[in-house]
Amino acid sequence: MPTTLTRRGVVVLSAVCLSCLMFGLEISSIPAILPTLERVLHADFQQLQWIMNAYTIAVTTVLMAIGTLADRYGRKRIFLVAIAAFGVTSLICGVAENVTTLIVARFLQGMSGGALLICQIAVLSHAFEGARERAVAWGWWGVIFGIGLGFGPIIGGVIAGLLSWAWVFLIHVLFAVLAFALTMSGVRESKDPKASSLDFAGIVTLSLAVFCLVFYITQGPDFGFASARGLAILGVSVAGFIAFLIAEKVSRRPMFDFSVFRIRPFSGAIIGSSAMNLSYWPFMIYLPIWFQAGLGYDSVSAGLALLAYTLPTLVMPPVAERLSLRYQPGVIIPAGLFTIGAGFVLMRFGSAAAQANWLTMLPGCLTAGIGLGIANTPVTNTTTGSVSSDRAGMASGIDMSARMVSLSVNIAMMGFILASGVLAQLRSALPSLDGGELRLLAERIAAGNAVSVRGLTDSAVHAALANGFGWVMLYGGIGVWIMAALSFLIFNARSVRQAEVQGAD
Repeated sequence: MPTTLTRRGVVVLSAVCLSCLMFGLEISSIPAILPTLERVLHADFQQLQWIMNAYTIAVTTVLMAIGTLADRYGRKRIFLVAIAAFGVTSLICGVAENVTTLIVARFLQGMSGGALLICQIAVLSHAFEGARERAVAWGWWGVIFGIGLGFGPIIGGVIAGLLSWAWVFLIHVLFAVLAFALTMSGVRESKDPKASSLDFAGIVTLSLAVFCLVFYITQGPDFGFASARGLAILGVSVAGFIAFLIAEKVSRRPMFDFSVFRIRPFSGAIIGSSAMNLSYWPFMIYLPIWFQAGLGYDSVSAGLALLAYTLPTLVMPPVAERLSLRYQPGVIIPAGLFTIGAGFVLMRFGSAAAQANWLTMLPGCLTAGIGLGIANTPVTNTTTGSVSSDRAGMASGIDMSARMVSLSVNIAMMGFILASGVLAQLRSALPSLDGGELRLLAERIAAGNAVSVRGLTDSAVHAALANGFGWVMLYGGIGVWIMAALSFLIFNARSVRQAEVQGAD
Protein backbone atom coordinates (compact mmCIF):
# COMPACT_ATOMS: atom_id res chain seq x y z
CA MET A 1 0.00 0.00 0.00
CA PRO A 2 1.20 3.59 -0.61
CA THR A 3 3.15 5.33 2.20
CA THR A 4 0.69 8.26 2.11
CA LEU A 5 -1.66 6.17 4.29
CA THR A 6 -1.23 5.60 8.00
CA ARG A 7 -0.95 2.08 9.41
CA ARG A 8 -4.59 2.20 10.47
CA GLY A 9 -5.52 3.53 7.06
CA VAL A 10 -3.84 0.56 5.40
CA VAL A 11 -5.83 -1.82 7.61
CA VAL A 12 -9.11 -0.04 6.86
CA LEU A 13 -8.40 0.04 3.14
CA SER A 14 -7.45 -3.66 3.17
CA ALA A 15 -10.74 -4.57 4.87
CA VAL A 16 -12.78 -2.51 2.41
CA CYS A 17 -10.90 -3.77 -0.67
CA LEU A 18 -11.25 -7.39 0.43
CA SER A 19 -15.01 -6.99 0.86
CA CYS A 20 -15.10 -5.17 -2.49
CA LEU A 21 -13.34 -8.12 -4.12
CA MET A 22 -15.90 -10.48 -2.59
CA PHE A 23 -18.81 -8.49 -3.99
CA GLY A 24 -17.34 -8.23 -7.49
CA LEU A 25 -16.38 -11.90 -7.72
CA GLU A 26 -19.87 -13.04 -6.77
CA ILE A 27 -21.24 -11.23 -9.82
CA SER A 28 -18.63 -12.19 -12.41
CA SER A 29 -17.28 -15.60 -11.33
CA ILE A 30 -20.62 -17.42 -11.14
CA PRO A 31 -21.34 -17.37 -14.92
CA ALA A 32 -18.25 -19.54 -15.45
CA ILE A 33 -19.77 -22.37 -13.39
CA LEU A 34 -23.37 -22.20 -14.64
CA PRO A 35 -22.87 -25.09 -17.10
CA THR A 36 -21.38 -27.12 -14.24
CA LEU A 37 -24.33 -26.30 -11.97
CA GLU A 38 -26.68 -27.38 -14.75
CA ARG A 39 -25.05 -30.82 -14.76
CA VAL A 40 -24.32 -31.33 -11.06
CA LEU A 41 -27.50 -29.89 -9.53
CA HIS A 42 -29.70 -30.74 -12.54
CA ALA A 43 -30.76 -27.10 -12.84
CA ASP A 44 -32.93 -26.15 -15.77
CA PHE A 45 -32.45 -23.01 -17.84
CA GLN A 46 -34.84 -20.87 -15.81
CA GLN A 47 -33.21 -21.94 -12.55
CA LEU A 48 -29.80 -20.94 -13.91
CA GLN A 49 -31.22 -17.50 -14.59
CA TRP A 50 -32.55 -17.29 -11.04
CA ILE A 51 -29.15 -18.25 -9.60
CA MET A 52 -27.91 -14.94 -11.03
CA ASN A 53 -31.07 -12.87 -10.68
CA ALA A 54 -31.67 -13.80 -7.04
CA TYR A 55 -28.38 -12.05 -6.24
CA THR A 56 -28.96 -8.90 -8.31
CA ILE A 57 -32.59 -8.43 -7.21
CA ALA A 58 -31.57 -8.83 -3.57
CA VAL A 59 -28.83 -6.22 -3.98
CA THR A 60 -31.46 -3.79 -5.29
CA THR A 61 -33.75 -4.35 -2.29
CA VAL A 62 -31.19 -3.22 0.29
CA LEU A 63 -29.23 -0.52 -1.52
CA MET A 64 -31.13 2.47 -0.21
CA ALA A 65 -32.02 1.04 3.20
CA ILE A 66 -28.53 0.05 4.32
CA GLY A 67 -27.10 3.54 4.00
CA THR A 68 -29.72 4.88 6.41
CA LEU A 69 -29.24 1.97 8.83
CA ALA A 70 -25.46 2.44 8.79
CA ASP A 71 -25.79 6.17 9.47
CA ARG A 72 -28.21 5.54 12.34
CA TYR A 73 -26.76 2.47 14.09
CA GLY A 74 -23.09 2.76 13.15
CA ARG A 75 -21.21 2.19 9.93
CA LYS A 76 -18.69 -0.21 11.46
CA ARG A 77 -21.43 -2.24 13.16
CA ILE A 78 -23.49 -2.68 9.99
CA PHE A 79 -20.33 -3.38 7.97
CA LEU A 80 -19.40 -6.20 10.37
CA VAL A 81 -22.92 -7.64 10.18
CA ALA A 82 -22.76 -7.52 6.36
CA ILE A 83 -19.36 -9.25 6.24
CA ALA A 84 -20.52 -12.00 8.62
CA ALA A 85 -23.77 -12.47 6.70
CA PHE A 86 -21.90 -12.69 3.40
CA GLY A 87 -19.61 -15.35 4.82
CA VAL A 88 -22.48 -17.42 6.22
CA THR A 89 -24.59 -17.21 3.07
CA SER A 90 -21.54 -18.09 0.94
CA LEU A 91 -21.11 -21.19 3.09
CA ILE A 92 -24.75 -22.14 2.52
CA CYS A 93 -24.27 -21.66 -1.24
CA GLY A 94 -21.20 -23.87 -1.21
CA VAL A 95 -22.83 -26.77 0.63
CA ALA A 96 -26.19 -26.54 -1.20
CA GLU A 97 -27.31 -29.96 -2.41
CA ASN A 98 -30.12 -28.76 -4.66
CA VAL A 99 -30.79 -25.76 -6.84
CA THR A 100 -33.68 -24.42 -4.73
CA THR A 101 -31.43 -24.10 -1.69
CA LEU A 102 -28.79 -22.41 -3.84
CA ILE A 103 -31.25 -19.84 -5.22
CA VAL A 104 -32.54 -18.95 -1.74
CA ALA A 105 -28.98 -18.71 -0.45
CA ARG A 106 -28.03 -16.52 -3.40
CA PHE A 107 -30.86 -14.12 -2.55
CA LEU A 108 -29.62 -13.85 1.04
CA GLN A 109 -26.06 -13.49 -0.23
CA GLY A 110 -27.20 -10.67 -2.51
CA MET A 111 -28.77 -8.81 0.40
CA SER A 112 -25.53 -9.03 2.37
CA GLY A 113 -23.58 -8.14 -0.79
CA GLY A 114 -25.62 -4.98 -1.31
CA ALA A 115 -24.98 -4.07 2.31
CA LEU A 116 -21.25 -4.66 1.78
CA LEU A 117 -21.22 -2.32 -1.21
CA ILE A 118 -22.94 0.56 0.56
CA CYS A 119 -20.90 0.14 3.76
CA GLN A 120 -17.65 0.16 1.78
CA ILE A 121 -18.51 3.58 0.42
CA ALA A 122 -19.58 4.87 3.85
CA VAL A 123 -16.47 3.54 5.63
CA LEU A 124 -14.08 4.91 3.01
CA SER A 125 -15.76 8.32 2.98
CA HIS A 126 -15.47 8.62 6.78
CA ALA A 127 -12.01 7.08 7.23
CA PHE A 128 -10.16 9.12 4.59
CA GLU A 129 -10.98 12.81 4.78
CA GLY A 130 -7.74 14.32 3.41
CA ALA A 131 -7.72 14.95 -0.32
CA ARG A 132 -4.55 12.95 -0.99
CA GLU A 133 -5.52 10.03 1.26
CA ARG A 134 -8.99 9.94 -0.21
CA ALA A 135 -7.62 9.86 -3.78
CA VAL A 136 -5.31 6.95 -2.92
CA ALA A 137 -8.06 5.03 -1.10
CA TRP A 138 -10.67 5.45 -3.83
CA GLY A 139 -8.07 4.62 -6.47
CA TRP A 140 -7.26 1.29 -4.82
CA TRP A 141 -10.96 0.57 -4.27
CA GLY A 142 -11.65 1.10 -7.97
CA VAL A 143 -8.73 -1.11 -9.02
CA ILE A 144 -9.80 -4.00 -6.76
CA PHE A 145 -13.43 -3.68 -7.81
CA GLY A 146 -12.31 -3.82 -11.44
CA ILE A 147 -10.15 -6.88 -10.76
CA GLY A 148 -13.09 -8.65 -9.10
CA LEU A 149 -15.36 -7.97 -12.07
CA GLY A 150 -12.74 -8.34 -14.80
CA PHE A 151 -10.96 -11.48 -13.62
CA GLY A 152 -13.99 -13.14 -12.04
CA PRO A 153 -14.67 -15.47 -14.98
CA ILE A 154 -11.13 -16.87 -15.10
CA ILE A 155 -10.92 -17.07 -11.29
CA GLY A 156 -14.22 -18.93 -11.17
CA GLY A 157 -13.15 -21.25 -13.98
CA VAL A 158 -9.78 -22.04 -12.39
CA ILE A 159 -11.27 -22.68 -8.94
CA ALA A 160 -13.95 -24.94 -10.42
CA GLY A 161 -11.35 -26.75 -12.53
CA LEU A 162 -8.81 -27.30 -9.73
CA LEU A 163 -11.19 -27.87 -6.82
CA SER A 164 -14.95 -27.87 -7.42
CA TRP A 165 -17.80 -25.46 -8.14
CA ALA A 166 -18.55 -25.25 -4.39
CA TRP A 167 -15.23 -23.50 -3.72
CA VAL A 168 -16.26 -20.60 -5.94
CA PHE A 169 -18.60 -19.81 -3.03
CA LEU A 170 -16.61 -21.27 -0.12
CA ILE A 171 -13.56 -19.11 -0.85
CA HIS A 172 -15.60 -16.15 0.40
CA VAL A 173 -15.93 -17.73 3.83
CA LEU A 174 -12.15 -17.39 4.20
CA PHE A 175 -12.22 -13.86 2.79
CA ALA A 176 -15.03 -12.91 5.17
CA VAL A 177 -13.11 -14.13 8.25
CA LEU A 178 -10.08 -12.04 7.24
CA ALA A 179 -12.17 -8.97 6.35
CA PHE A 180 -14.04 -9.24 9.66
CA ALA A 181 -10.77 -9.34 11.63
CA LEU A 182 -9.35 -6.37 9.72
CA THR A 183 -12.54 -4.36 10.25
CA MET A 184 -12.61 -5.11 13.98
CA SER A 185 -9.01 -3.96 14.43
CA GLY A 186 -8.86 -0.98 12.07
CA VAL A 187 -12.23 0.66 11.41
CA ARG A 188 -13.51 3.27 13.88
CA GLU A 189 -17.21 3.51 14.60
CA SER A 190 -19.11 6.49 13.18
CA LYS A 191 -22.75 7.56 13.07
CA ASP A 192 -24.88 10.37 11.72
CA PRO A 193 -27.15 11.77 14.45
CA LYS A 194 -29.31 13.38 11.75
CA ALA A 195 -29.91 10.11 9.87
CA SER A 196 -33.35 9.98 8.25
CA SER A 197 -35.95 7.25 8.63
CA LEU A 198 -36.25 4.33 6.23
CA ASP A 199 -38.42 4.67 3.16
CA PHE A 200 -40.14 1.30 3.64
CA ALA A 201 -42.88 2.03 1.11
CA GLY A 202 -40.38 2.83 -1.62
CA ILE A 203 -38.22 -0.22 -0.88
CA VAL A 204 -41.15 -2.67 -0.87
CA THR A 205 -42.94 -1.32 -3.95
CA LEU A 206 -39.80 -1.10 -6.12
CA SER A 207 -38.68 -4.60 -5.10
CA LEU A 208 -42.14 -6.01 -5.84
CA ALA A 209 -42.25 -4.37 -9.28
CA VAL A 210 -38.82 -5.65 -10.30
CA PHE A 211 -39.36 -9.17 -8.94
CA CYS A 212 -42.71 -9.61 -10.68
CA LEU A 213 -41.38 -8.31 -14.00
CA VAL A 214 -38.41 -10.68 -13.89
CA PHE A 215 -40.69 -13.55 -12.86
CA TYR A 216 -43.04 -12.76 -15.76
CA ILE A 217 -40.21 -12.80 -18.31
CA THR A 218 -38.52 -15.88 -16.87
CA GLN A 219 -41.55 -18.07 -16.21
CA GLY A 220 -43.79 -16.69 -18.96
CA PRO A 221 -43.10 -19.53 -21.40
CA ASP A 222 -44.46 -22.00 -18.80
CA PHE A 223 -47.76 -20.37 -17.88
CA GLY A 224 -48.24 -18.30 -21.03
CA PHE A 225 -47.52 -14.60 -21.37
CA ALA A 226 -51.14 -13.83 -22.27
CA SER A 227 -52.68 -16.23 -19.74
CA ALA A 228 -54.69 -14.98 -16.76
CA ARG A 229 -51.83 -15.87 -14.43
CA GLY A 230 -49.24 -14.16 -16.61
CA LEU A 231 -51.27 -10.98 -17.01
CA ALA A 232 -51.97 -10.93 -13.27
CA ILE A 233 -48.24 -11.07 -12.48
CA LEU A 234 -47.52 -8.36 -15.04
CA GLY A 235 -50.35 -6.28 -13.54
CA VAL A 236 -48.84 -6.60 -10.07
CA SER A 237 -45.50 -5.41 -11.48
CA VAL A 238 -47.11 -2.37 -13.10
CA ALA A 239 -49.15 -1.61 -9.96
CA GLY A 240 -46.01 -1.95 -7.85
CA PHE A 241 -44.15 0.54 -10.01
CA ILE A 242 -47.04 3.03 -9.92
CA ALA A 243 -47.23 2.62 -6.15
CA PHE A 244 -43.47 3.26 -5.98
CA LEU A 245 -43.84 6.53 -7.92
CA ILE A 246 -46.67 7.62 -5.61
CA ALA A 247 -44.75 6.61 -2.48
CA GLU A 248 -41.71 8.62 -3.54
CA LYS A 249 -43.90 11.60 -4.41
CA VAL A 250 -45.63 11.80 -1.02
CA SER A 251 -42.73 10.70 1.21
CA ARG A 252 -41.01 13.40 3.27
CA ARG A 253 -37.66 11.65 2.79
CA PRO A 254 -37.89 9.63 -0.44
CA MET A 255 -35.03 7.37 -1.41
CA PHE A 256 -35.53 8.61 -5.00
CA ASP A 257 -35.90 12.36 -5.49
CA PHE A 258 -37.22 12.45 -9.04
CA SER A 259 -36.57 16.17 -9.36
CA VAL A 260 -32.93 15.33 -10.17
CA PHE A 261 -34.10 13.90 -13.50
CA ARG A 262 -34.73 17.49 -14.58
CA ILE A 263 -30.95 17.85 -14.66
CA ARG A 264 -30.05 16.76 -18.18
CA PRO A 265 -26.51 15.50 -17.44
CA PHE A 266 -27.89 13.33 -14.64
CA SER A 267 -30.67 11.90 -16.80
CA GLY A 268 -28.32 11.28 -19.73
CA ALA A 269 -25.87 9.48 -17.44
CA ILE A 270 -28.62 7.32 -15.90
CA ILE A 271 -29.65 6.27 -19.42
CA GLY A 272 -26.02 5.29 -19.97
CA SER A 273 -25.93 3.41 -16.68
CA SER A 274 -29.03 1.41 -17.66
CA ALA A 275 -27.71 0.82 -21.19
CA MET A 276 -24.52 -0.84 -19.97
CA ASN A 277 -26.65 -3.24 -17.95
CA LEU A 278 -29.01 -3.83 -20.85
CA SER A 279 -26.16 -5.17 -22.94
CA TYR A 280 -22.65 -5.71 -21.61
CA TRP A 281 -23.12 -7.02 -18.07
CA PRO A 282 -26.08 -9.38 -18.56
CA PHE A 283 -24.37 -10.91 -21.61
CA MET A 284 -21.42 -11.87 -19.42
CA ILE A 285 -23.82 -14.34 -17.76
CA TYR A 286 -24.41 -16.15 -21.07
CA LEU A 287 -21.10 -15.75 -22.89
CA PRO A 288 -19.44 -18.61 -20.92
CA ILE A 289 -22.24 -20.91 -22.12
CA TRP A 290 -21.41 -20.02 -25.72
CA PHE A 291 -17.70 -20.61 -25.18
CA GLN A 292 -18.28 -23.97 -23.45
CA ALA A 293 -21.35 -25.44 -25.16
CA GLY A 294 -21.09 -23.63 -28.48
CA LEU A 295 -17.33 -23.69 -29.04
CA GLY A 296 -16.44 -26.72 -26.92
CA TYR A 297 -14.01 -25.12 -24.43
CA ASP A 298 -13.59 -26.31 -20.84
CA SER A 299 -14.28 -23.98 -17.91
CA VAL A 300 -10.67 -22.75 -17.64
CA SER A 301 -10.31 -22.12 -21.38
CA ALA A 302 -13.67 -20.37 -21.42
CA GLY A 303 -12.52 -18.15 -18.55
CA LEU A 304 -9.36 -17.26 -20.43
CA ALA A 305 -11.38 -16.45 -23.55
CA LEU A 306 -13.61 -14.17 -21.48
CA LEU A 307 -10.59 -12.03 -20.56
CA ALA A 308 -10.88 -10.44 -24.00
CA TYR A 309 -14.35 -9.26 -22.94
CA THR A 310 -13.41 -8.05 -19.44
CA LEU A 311 -9.78 -6.86 -19.50
CA PRO A 312 -10.46 -3.74 -21.60
CA THR A 313 -12.78 -2.52 -18.84
CA LEU A 314 -9.70 -2.29 -16.58
CA VAL A 315 -7.40 -0.70 -19.15
CA MET A 316 -9.72 1.94 -20.60
CA PRO A 317 -10.84 4.03 -17.55
CA PRO A 318 -7.65 6.18 -17.54
CA VAL A 319 -8.20 6.84 -21.25
CA ALA A 320 -11.84 7.67 -20.51
CA GLU A 321 -10.73 10.19 -17.86
CA ARG A 322 -8.49 11.94 -20.38
CA LEU A 323 -11.24 11.96 -22.97
CA SER A 324 -13.62 13.43 -20.39
CA LEU A 325 -11.24 16.34 -19.83
CA ARG A 326 -11.22 17.09 -23.55
CA TYR A 327 -14.84 16.30 -24.43
CA GLN A 328 -18.12 16.62 -22.58
CA PRO A 329 -19.86 13.61 -20.97
CA GLY A 330 -22.64 14.17 -23.49
CA VAL A 331 -20.19 13.00 -26.17
CA ILE A 332 -18.08 10.43 -24.28
CA ILE A 333 -20.94 8.42 -22.74
CA PRO A 334 -22.96 7.97 -25.98
CA ALA A 335 -19.71 7.20 -27.85
CA GLY A 336 -18.87 4.49 -25.33
CA LEU A 337 -22.35 3.02 -25.62
CA PHE A 338 -22.17 3.07 -29.41
CA THR A 339 -18.84 1.21 -29.21
CA ILE A 340 -20.44 -1.48 -27.02
CA GLY A 341 -23.14 -1.91 -29.65
CA ALA A 342 -20.51 -2.21 -32.39
CA GLY A 343 -18.83 -4.93 -30.32
CA PHE A 344 -22.07 -6.90 -30.11
CA VAL A 345 -22.58 -6.68 -33.86
CA LEU A 346 -19.02 -7.91 -34.43
CA MET A 347 -19.63 -10.78 -32.01
CA ARG A 348 -22.76 -11.63 -33.98
CA PHE A 349 -20.68 -12.02 -37.14
CA GLY A 350 -17.99 -13.92 -35.22
CA SER A 351 -20.46 -16.45 -33.83
CA ALA A 352 -21.93 -17.04 -37.30
CA ALA A 353 -18.55 -17.79 -38.91
CA ALA A 354 -18.16 -21.17 -40.61
CA GLN A 355 -15.43 -22.16 -38.15
CA ALA A 356 -16.40 -20.07 -35.13
CA ASN A 357 -13.81 -19.96 -32.35
CA TRP A 358 -12.33 -17.52 -29.86
CA LEU A 359 -10.44 -15.72 -32.66
CA THR A 360 -13.64 -14.95 -34.58
CA MET A 361 -15.15 -13.67 -31.32
CA LEU A 362 -12.07 -11.66 -30.34
CA PRO A 363 -12.73 -8.40 -32.25
CA GLY A 364 -16.27 -8.11 -30.90
CA CYS A 365 -15.29 -8.99 -27.32
CA LEU A 366 -12.49 -6.43 -27.31
CA THR A 367 -14.65 -3.72 -28.87
CA ALA A 368 -17.51 -4.24 -26.39
CA GLY A 369 -15.06 -4.17 -23.46
CA ILE A 370 -13.43 -0.99 -24.77
CA GLY A 371 -16.84 0.66 -25.05
CA LEU A 372 -17.74 -0.29 -21.48
CA GLY A 373 -14.40 1.03 -20.25
CA ILE A 374 -14.99 4.36 -22.03
CA ALA A 375 -18.54 4.86 -20.71
CA ASN A 376 -18.43 3.49 -17.17
CA THR A 377 -16.28 6.04 -15.33
CA PRO A 378 -17.88 9.14 -16.96
CA VAL A 379 -21.33 7.73 -16.10
CA THR A 380 -20.41 7.40 -12.41
CA ASN A 381 -18.71 10.80 -12.27
CA THR A 382 -21.59 12.54 -14.03
CA THR A 383 -24.38 11.09 -11.88
CA THR A 384 -22.73 12.32 -8.68
CA GLY A 385 -21.07 15.44 -10.10
CA SER A 386 -24.17 16.90 -11.75
CA VAL A 387 -26.05 17.33 -8.44
CA SER A 388 -25.23 19.26 -5.28
CA SER A 389 -22.91 17.60 -2.76
CA ASP A 390 -25.70 17.01 -0.23
CA ARG A 391 -27.57 14.95 -2.85
CA ALA A 392 -24.57 12.99 -4.13
CA GLY A 393 -25.37 9.97 -1.95
CA MET A 394 -28.93 9.85 -3.22
CA ALA A 395 -27.73 10.26 -6.82
CA SER A 396 -25.26 7.40 -6.34
CA GLY A 397 -28.09 5.27 -4.95
CA ILE A 398 -30.27 5.96 -7.99
CA ASP A 399 -27.36 5.12 -10.28
CA MET A 400 -26.66 1.79 -8.55
CA SER A 401 -30.37 0.93 -8.39
CA ALA A 402 -30.74 1.67 -12.12
CA ARG A 403 -27.81 -0.65 -12.81
CA MET A 404 -29.16 -3.51 -10.68
CA VAL A 405 -32.76 -3.23 -11.92
CA SER A 406 -31.64 -3.11 -15.55
CA LEU A 407 -29.27 -6.02 -14.97
CA SER A 408 -31.97 -8.17 -13.35
CA VAL A 409 -34.53 -7.49 -16.08
CA ASN A 410 -32.08 -8.06 -18.91
CA ILE A 411 -30.64 -11.28 -17.53
CA ALA A 412 -34.20 -12.57 -17.84
CA MET A 413 -34.74 -10.90 -21.22
CA MET A 414 -31.56 -12.27 -22.76
CA GLY A 415 -32.40 -15.73 -21.45
CA PHE A 416 -35.83 -15.58 -23.06
CA ILE A 417 -34.37 -14.40 -26.37
CA LEU A 418 -31.66 -17.08 -26.29
CA ALA A 419 -34.14 -19.90 -25.69
CA SER A 420 -36.50 -18.49 -28.35
CA GLY A 421 -33.70 -18.38 -30.93
CA VAL A 422 -32.68 -21.95 -30.17
CA LEU A 423 -36.33 -23.04 -30.37
CA ALA A 424 -36.82 -21.37 -33.77
CA GLN A 425 -33.87 -23.32 -35.18
CA LEU A 426 -35.04 -26.61 -33.65
CA ARG A 427 -38.48 -26.35 -35.26
CA SER A 428 -36.94 -26.91 -38.67
CA ALA A 429 -34.52 -29.62 -37.46
CA LEU A 430 -37.10 -31.65 -35.50
CA PRO A 431 -40.52 -31.06 -37.05
CA SER A 432 -41.91 -34.27 -35.51
CA LEU A 433 -41.66 -33.04 -31.90
CA ASP A 434 -44.56 -31.12 -30.38
CA GLY A 435 -44.24 -27.59 -29.05
CA GLY A 436 -43.82 -28.53 -25.38
CA GLU A 437 -41.04 -31.03 -26.05
CA LEU A 438 -39.26 -28.63 -28.37
CA ARG A 439 -39.33 -25.83 -25.78
CA LEU A 440 -37.89 -28.05 -23.04
CA LEU A 441 -35.20 -29.23 -25.44
CA ALA A 442 -34.43 -25.65 -26.43
CA GLU A 443 -34.02 -24.62 -22.79
CA ARG A 444 -31.67 -27.54 -22.14
CA ILE A 445 -29.52 -26.59 -25.11
CA ALA A 446 -29.58 -22.90 -24.14
CA ALA A 447 -28.39 -23.88 -20.66
CA GLY A 448 -25.34 -25.55 -22.20
CA ASN A 449 -26.49 -29.13 -21.84
CA ALA A 450 -25.30 -31.24 -24.77
CA VAL A 451 -28.33 -33.41 -25.45
CA SER A 452 -28.69 -36.66 -27.40
CA VAL A 453 -31.92 -36.74 -29.35
CA ARG A 454 -32.69 -38.98 -32.30
CA GLY A 455 -32.35 -36.94 -35.46
CA LEU A 456 -30.42 -34.10 -33.74
CA THR A 457 -26.74 -34.05 -34.70
CA ASP A 458 -23.95 -32.12 -33.00
CA SER A 459 -23.92 -29.70 -35.90
CA ALA A 460 -27.66 -29.12 -35.45
CA VAL A 461 -27.14 -28.37 -31.74
CA HIS A 462 -24.36 -25.93 -32.62
CA ALA A 463 -26.55 -24.28 -35.26
CA ALA A 464 -29.37 -23.90 -32.74
CA LEU A 465 -27.04 -22.33 -30.17
CA ALA A 466 -25.51 -20.04 -32.80
CA ASN A 467 -28.96 -18.89 -33.85
CA GLY A 468 -30.02 -18.21 -30.27
CA PHE A 469 -26.86 -16.33 -29.40
CA GLY A 470 -27.09 -14.42 -32.66
CA TRP A 471 -30.50 -13.13 -31.57
CA VAL A 472 -29.12 -12.15 -28.15
CA MET A 473 -26.17 -10.29 -29.68
CA LEU A 474 -28.47 -8.36 -32.01
CA TYR A 475 -30.69 -7.48 -29.05
CA GLY A 476 -27.70 -6.23 -27.08
CA GLY A 477 -26.26 -4.29 -30.01
CA ILE A 478 -29.44 -2.63 -31.27
CA GLY A 479 -30.72 -2.01 -27.73
CA VAL A 480 -27.59 -0.21 -26.59
CA TRP A 481 -27.50 1.84 -29.83
CA ILE A 482 -31.04 3.05 -29.14
CA MET A 483 -30.04 3.96 -25.59
CA ALA A 484 -26.91 5.71 -26.88
CA ALA A 485 -29.03 7.87 -29.18
CA LEU A 486 -31.45 8.66 -26.35
CA SER A 487 -28.60 9.58 -24.01
CA PHE A 488 -27.06 11.85 -26.66
CA LEU A 489 -30.36 13.62 -27.26
CA ILE A 490 -30.95 14.19 -23.53
CA PHE A 491 -27.43 15.50 -22.97
CA ASN A 492 -27.57 17.83 -25.96
CA ALA A 493 -31.23 18.90 -25.91
CA ARG A 494 -30.42 22.55 -25.24
CA SER A 495 -27.78 22.83 -27.98
CA VAL A 496 -30.16 21.18 -30.45
CA ARG A 497 -32.92 23.67 -29.57
CA GLN A 498 -30.49 26.59 -29.84
CA ALA A 499 -29.40 25.40 -33.29
CA GLU A 500 -33.03 25.14 -34.38
CA VAL A 501 -33.76 28.69 -33.13
CA GLN A 502 -30.69 30.07 -34.87
CA GLY A 503 -31.68 28.27 -38.08
CA ALA A 504 -35.18 29.74 -37.91
CA ASP A 505 -33.73 33.22 -37.47
